[in-house]
Amino acid sequence: MIKVEHLTKSFDSFFALHDLNMTVPKGAVYGLVGPNGAGKSTLIRHVTGAYRPDSGTLLVDGQPVYENPAVKARIANIPDDFYYFQSATTRDMMHFYRGMYPKFDMERYEKLKEAFASVDEKRPIRRLSKGMQKQAAFWLALCCGADLLVLDEPVDGLDPVMRRQVWSLLLGDVAERGTTVLVSSHNLRELEDVCDHVGILSRGRLLLERSLTELQGNVVKMQVVFQDREIPQLPDDLKVLHSACVGRIHTLIVRGTPDEVTNRLAVYNPILMDAIPLTLEEIFIYELGGEDYAVKDIVL
Repeated sequence: MIKVEHLTKSFDSFFALHDLNMTVPKGAVYGLVGPNGAGKSTLIRHVTGAYRPDSGTLLVDGQPVYENPAVKARIANIPDDFYYFQSATTRDMMHFYRGMYPKFDMERYEKLKEAFASVDEKRPIRRLSKGMQKQAAFWLALCCGADLLVLDEPVDGLDPVMRRQVWSLLLGDVAERGTTVLVSSHNLRELEDVCDHVGILSRGRLLLERSLTELQGNVVKMQVVFQDREIPQLPDDLKVLHSACVGRIHTLIVRGTPDEVTNRLAVYNPILMDAIPLTLEEIFIYELGGEDYAVKDIVL
């Protein structure tokens, strides 16, 4: 669905994106994560056609987005700050969206009133709370008939019940309509529940990109008690991303599958050994730890 090759964007002498490569499969929920300043918002503005690349390409279904109305009509975007006209109501914005999106589904708009019942469609959006404004943004975006939804911190400001409601609607569109979703968020615990692909962005480059299953299956947390109190000399080709010790229990974050790492450590005849899957948040922390971020002393 989205193919990014050697994308570069600079502002004066600062490179926000540098030789970036990324692939978002059709029908996927792709989580884009990274620290502040990694280039996520800049990338999203390229995906939605707001920015022109300095070099490289960004294609949606094989076509460039910048100055391409036909492609933009297939993309719905919910930015962190929802844009609306100063005095517009949700219903006013609905008429605006209908003029922008040929596939705008009026029947669905009426049906979704029940899902977003707390939003008064005739009240000016500027008079709504931040959470209700975000609900209005989802209400409109879900009716656009878009093939690609681009979301930046999408559920920020929503209460837990509405978060679940929104994700249920989004995942329903993915399952039933084949919608592709690109979502950028710092809420990694929530992304872990909904994403099937993840890309970690760092310093304007993609640090890694994998399916969530593959990503979680390739890094493991090992809790080990060795025969001696001190950790033995481990082989150089065993990629230990982080190690910590509490009492006699050594906690090792190791790159590799659980079976592979367990077999490698078994030769030391440990008294106790347990493999624990890492969360997406932990993977994010330890992958960035190799990028010179000061995260190595986190208490495990």
